[in-house]
Amino acid sequence: MTTVYVIDDEVAVRDAMSLLLRLAGYGVETHVSGESFLVGELDGHGCILLDMKLGGIDGLAVLEALAARGNRLPVILLTAHGDIPLAVRAMRAGAADVIPKSTAPEDLLARIAELLRTGSAERRAEREARALRLQLASLTPRESEILALAAAGHETRETALRLGISPRTVEVHRSNVARKCGVASVADLFRLAAMHGVALPRAP
Repeated sequence: MTTVYVIDDEVAVRDAMSLLLRLAGYGVETHVSGESFLVGELDGHGCILLDMKLGGIDGLAVLEALAARGNRLPVILLTAHGDIPLAVRAMRAGAADVIPKSTAPEDLLARIAELLRTGSAERRAEREARALRLQLASLTPRESEILALAAAGHETRETALRLGISPRTVEVHRSNVARKCGVASVADLFRLAAMHGVALPRAP
């Protein structure tokens, strides 16, 4: 039987998740802390539901410990609030997805089923693509506009003339775009987006 591991320090959440998952036909193992979970052994097939805010070590620390062990089970990090930088950090650390605790039960079950059908290499590629999309979504309208012009082949001076700003300002915005997306330059961003099939903003 496929086992879903639930790590949450709130008993009401653990009980609700356990009931939902058992009714869906999964085996369930619950843990009150990251420390308790990391002591045990994992089955070869299953999924991990991990709360970000735990009483001891937090969800990111658990993710890092799992990555160090070479964990292959998909991990869904549950958060109380949406936070793009946190979601990106979590996916870089190995989370297959980051979703709100308020997610509808049927949507959570659908996501678990989807992840269980997907191989580890595919999950890794999907994780990188989702992280990049979140980073692109964090750009300001001006940064998105400048990125779109760069993707269309416009050089710095041409972009500056088109937008009525200085070339230096264009370069600052390009640098900010690269930093927010975790790359050294917009050229690296183009390569990363192409690698993962992520669409960049398009110039009007």
